[in-house]
Amino acid sequence: MDPIADFLTKIRNAVKANHRVVEAPASNLKKDITKILFDKGFIANYKFEQNGPQETIKIALKYHPVTKESAIRSITRVSSPGLRKYSGADSLPRVLNGLGVAILSTSRGVMSDKRARELNVGGEVLCYVY
Repeated sequence: MDPIADFLTKIRNAVKANHRVVEAPASNLKKDITKILFDKGFIANYKFEQNGPQETIKIALKYHPVTKESAIRSITRVSSPGLRKYSGADSLPRVLNGLGVAILSTSRGVMSDKRARELNVGGEVLCYVY
């Protein structure tokens, strides 16, 4: 019953199966997460499509041209509907000592941990990506 966890699981499964494109139902939160993944270089491209009543997200996954290794090594849901995880501005998590990204939902919108540190805001930790 957690649409964000389902979205992240679709991406994780597509990476493990070496798929080039993954498709998932869209929501505003999922769109924001997708934009952050693209800005941080974890996915090659994305497109929002209107197919009937439900909008979908098509994500082109990114792989190394020689080794065929995915840019996403791990994508993990942190906060869940049953147990929310919040972090203050002074105690934002660092993923892989700054090499990974923590995606947060703040009062100023969905953003990466680095951007949240710049704006000095805390919020709900949605997921870790590295």
